[in-house]
Amino acid sequence: MSTIVAVKKAGEFAIAADSLTTWGGAKESADYIVNHEKIITVGDSYLAITGPTSAKLAISEYFSSNKDVDLTNVKSIYRVWLKLHAALVNQYFMNSTESRNDAFESTRVDVLIANRSGIFGVEAHRVVQEFSKFYAYGTGWQVALGAMYSVYAHQARSAEDIARIGIEASAEFDSDTGMPVVSYSGQLAE
Repeated sequence: MSTIVAVKKAGEFAIAADSLTTWGGAKESADYIVNHEKIITVGDSYLAITGPTSAKLAISEYFSSNKDVDLTNVKSIYRVWLKLHAALVNQYFMNSTESRNDAFESTRVDVLIANRSGIFGVEAHRVVQEFSKFYAYGTGWQVALGAMYSVYAHQARSAEDIARIGIEASAEFDSDTGMPVVSYSGQLAE
Protein backbone atom coordinates (compact mmCIF):
# COMPACT_ATOMS: atom_id res chain seq x y z
CA MET A 1 0.00 0.00 0.00
CA SER A 2 1.30 3.49 0.72
CA THR A 3 0.69 6.71 2.61
CA ILE A 4 -0.45 9.98 1.03
CA VAL A 5 -1.17 13.35 2.67
CA ALA A 6 -2.51 16.79 1.75
CA VAL A 7 -2.12 20.00 3.76
CA LYS A 8 -3.57 23.50 3.54
CA LYS A 9 -2.01 26.31 5.59
CA ALA A 10 -1.32 30.04 5.36
CA GLY A 11 -2.39 30.44 1.74
CA GLU A 12 -0.51 27.35 0.53
CA PHE A 13 -1.40 23.77 -0.34
CA ALA A 14 0.88 20.75 -0.35
CA ILE A 15 0.55 17.10 -1.25
CA ALA A 16 3.02 14.31 -0.51
CA ALA A 17 3.41 10.56 -0.88
CA ASP A 18 5.86 7.86 -0.01
CA SER A 19 7.60 5.92 -2.78
CA LEU A 20 7.51 2.29 -1.63
CA THR A 21 5.72 -0.38 -3.64
CA THR A 22 4.76 -3.61 -1.90
CA TRP A 23 3.66 -6.85 -3.47
CA GLY A 24 2.60 -9.44 -0.93
CA GLY A 25 5.57 -9.68 1.42
CA ALA A 26 7.96 -8.08 -1.07
CA LYS A 27 9.10 -4.47 -0.84
CA GLU A 28 10.15 -2.60 -3.97
CA SER A 29 11.87 0.67 -3.05
CA ALA A 30 12.45 3.74 -5.21
CA ASP A 31 16.03 2.49 -5.63
CA TYR A 32 14.65 -0.30 -7.85
CA ILE A 33 11.43 1.13 -9.33
CA VAL A 34 11.94 4.08 -11.67
CA ASN A 35 8.23 5.00 -11.91
CA HIS A 36 7.68 5.03 -8.14
CA GLU A 37 5.74 8.32 -7.91
CA LYS A 38 2.20 8.08 -6.53
CA ILE A 39 1.28 11.64 -7.46
CA ILE A 40 0.04 12.59 -10.91
CA THR A 41 -0.76 16.00 -12.39
CA VAL A 42 -4.17 16.66 -13.92
CA GLY A 43 -4.35 20.21 -15.24
CA ASP A 44 -3.57 22.46 -12.28
CA SER A 45 -4.30 19.71 -9.74
CA TYR A 46 -2.12 17.12 -8.05
CA LEU A 47 -3.64 13.70 -7.32
CA ALA A 48 -1.99 11.32 -4.83
CA ILE A 49 -3.21 7.74 -5.24
CA THR A 50 -3.28 4.77 -2.85
CA GLY A 51 -4.26 1.28 -3.87
CA PRO A 52 -3.01 -1.14 -6.51
CA THR A 53 -0.16 0.13 -8.68
CA SER A 54 -2.29 -0.67 -11.74
CA ALA A 55 -4.84 1.89 -10.51
CA LYS A 56 -2.29 4.70 -10.76
CA LEU A 57 -1.55 3.72 -14.35
CA ALA A 58 -5.24 3.45 -15.28
CA ILE A 59 -6.15 6.75 -13.59
CA SER A 60 -3.19 8.51 -15.22
CA GLU A 61 -4.17 7.11 -18.62
CA TYR A 62 -7.82 8.12 -18.11
CA PHE A 63 -6.93 11.72 -17.26
CA SER A 64 -4.46 11.99 -20.15
CA SER A 65 -7.54 11.64 -22.40
CA ASN A 66 -9.82 13.71 -20.14
CA LYS A 67 -7.74 16.76 -19.27
CA ASP A 68 -10.51 19.34 -19.00
CA VAL A 69 -12.07 18.12 -15.76
CA ASP A 70 -13.18 20.30 -12.87
CA LEU A 71 -11.47 19.23 -9.62
CA THR A 72 -12.18 22.45 -7.70
CA ASN A 73 -15.16 21.53 -5.52
CA VAL A 74 -16.92 18.53 -3.99
CA LYS A 75 -19.82 18.35 -6.49
CA SER A 76 -17.59 18.57 -9.55
CA ILE A 77 -15.11 16.03 -8.22
CA TYR A 78 -17.97 13.63 -7.48
CA ARG A 79 -19.24 13.94 -11.08
CA VAL A 80 -15.73 13.35 -12.44
CA TRP A 81 -15.36 10.28 -10.21
CA LEU A 82 -18.61 8.75 -11.44
CA LYS A 83 -17.25 8.88 -15.00
CA LEU A 84 -13.83 7.68 -13.89
CA HIS A 85 -15.33 4.68 -12.07
CA ALA A 86 -17.30 3.66 -15.17
CA ALA A 87 -14.13 3.90 -17.24
CA LEU A 88 -12.13 1.87 -14.72
CA VAL A 89 -14.68 -0.95 -15.00
CA ASN A 90 -15.40 -0.77 -18.74
CA GLN A 91 -12.11 0.39 -20.29
CA TYR A 92 -9.45 -0.66 -17.80
CA PHE A 93 -11.02 -3.93 -16.61
CA MET A 94 -11.18 -3.14 -12.91
CA ASN A 95 -12.78 -6.06 -11.10
CA SER A 96 -16.12 -4.74 -9.89
CA THR A 97 -17.09 -7.92 -8.03
CA GLU A 98 -17.16 -7.30 -4.32
CA SER A 99 -18.84 -7.98 -1.03
CA ARG A 100 -22.62 -7.79 -0.98
CA ASN A 101 -22.29 -5.82 2.27
CA ASP A 102 -21.12 -2.77 0.32
CA ALA A 103 -23.87 -0.42 -0.79
CA PHE A 104 -21.80 0.79 -3.78
CA GLU A 105 -19.06 -0.66 -5.96
CA SER A 106 -15.60 0.25 -4.77
CA THR A 107 -12.72 1.52 -6.87
CA ARG A 108 -10.43 0.10 -4.16
CA VAL A 109 -8.50 3.36 -4.44
CA ASP A 110 -8.34 6.43 -2.19
CA VAL A 111 -7.14 9.70 -3.71
CA LEU A 112 -6.16 13.08 -2.30
CA ILE A 113 -6.43 16.14 -4.55
CA ALA A 114 -4.62 19.45 -4.01
CA ASN A 115 -5.01 22.58 -6.11
CA ARG A 116 -5.57 26.34 -5.83
CA SER A 117 -9.13 25.69 -4.61
CA GLY A 118 -8.08 23.56 -1.62
CA ILE A 119 -7.49 19.96 -0.59
CA PHE A 120 -9.99 17.17 -1.21
CA GLY A 121 -10.26 13.44 -0.65
CA VAL A 122 -12.07 10.79 -2.65
CA GLU A 123 -12.56 7.49 -0.84
CA ALA A 124 -13.01 4.15 -2.58
CA HIS A 125 -16.82 4.39 -2.62
CA ARG A 126 -16.68 7.89 -4.13
CA VAL A 127 -17.23 9.79 -0.90
CA VAL A 128 -15.79 13.24 -1.65
CA GLN A 129 -14.72 15.54 1.18
CA GLU A 130 -13.03 18.92 1.37
CA PHE A 131 -10.51 19.27 4.20
CA SER A 132 -9.81 22.48 6.12
CA LYS A 133 -6.28 21.72 7.38
CA PHE A 134 -4.83 18.31 6.46
CA TYR A 135 -5.67 14.68 5.87
CA ALA A 136 -4.06 11.33 5.06
CA TYR A 137 -4.97 8.04 3.39
CA GLY A 138 -3.18 4.72 3.14
CA THR A 139 -1.69 2.24 5.56
CA GLY A 140 0.19 4.87 7.56
CA TRP A 141 -2.68 7.36 7.69
CA GLN A 142 -3.04 7.39 11.49
CA VAL A 143 0.66 8.00 12.08
CA ALA A 144 0.66 10.73 9.42
CA LEU A 145 -2.36 12.46 10.96
CA GLY A 146 -0.78 12.42 14.42
CA ALA A 147 2.53 13.76 13.17
CA MET A 148 0.89 16.52 11.15
CA TYR A 149 -1.37 17.46 14.06
CA SER A 150 1.62 17.80 16.37
CA VAL A 151 3.38 20.35 14.11
CA TYR A 152 0.51 22.11 12.30
CA ALA A 153 0.23 25.02 14.76
CA HIS A 154 3.96 25.86 14.57
CA GLN A 155 4.22 29.18 12.71
CA ALA A 156 7.52 28.29 11.03
CA ARG A 157 6.16 25.11 9.40
CA SER A 158 4.94 25.49 5.82
CA ALA A 159 2.24 23.29 4.31
CA GLU A 160 4.94 21.31 2.50
CA ASP A 161 7.02 20.88 5.68
CA ILE A 162 3.96 19.47 7.46
CA ALA A 163 3.12 17.12 4.58
CA ARG A 164 6.68 15.77 4.44
CA ILE A 165 6.69 15.25 8.24
CA GLY A 166 3.49 13.18 7.92
CA ILE A 167 5.07 10.88 5.34
CA GLU A 168 8.40 10.68 7.18
CA ALA A 169 6.66 9.62 10.41
CA SER A 170 4.64 7.00 8.53
CA ALA A 171 7.79 5.65 6.87
CA GLU A 172 9.34 5.28 10.31
CA PHE A 173 6.47 3.30 11.83
CA ASP A 174 4.42 1.73 8.99
CA SER A 175 5.91 -1.28 7.19
CA ASP A 176 4.10 -0.45 3.92
CA THR A 177 5.40 3.14 3.71
CA GLY A 178 8.91 4.00 2.57
CA MET A 179 11.22 6.85 1.72
CA PRO A 180 11.94 9.01 -0.15
CA VAL A 181 9.05 11.47 0.11
CA VAL A 182 7.71 13.02 -3.09
CA SER A 183 5.91 16.35 -2.55
CA TYR A 184 4.43 19.27 -4.44
CA SER A 185 3.10 22.62 -3.25
CA GLY A 186 1.46 25.76 -4.53
CA GLN A 187 -0.51 28.85 -3.66
CA LEU A 188 -4.22 28.75 -2.80
CA ALA A 189 -6.57 31.10 -4.63
CA GLU A 190 -7.44 34.18 -2.61
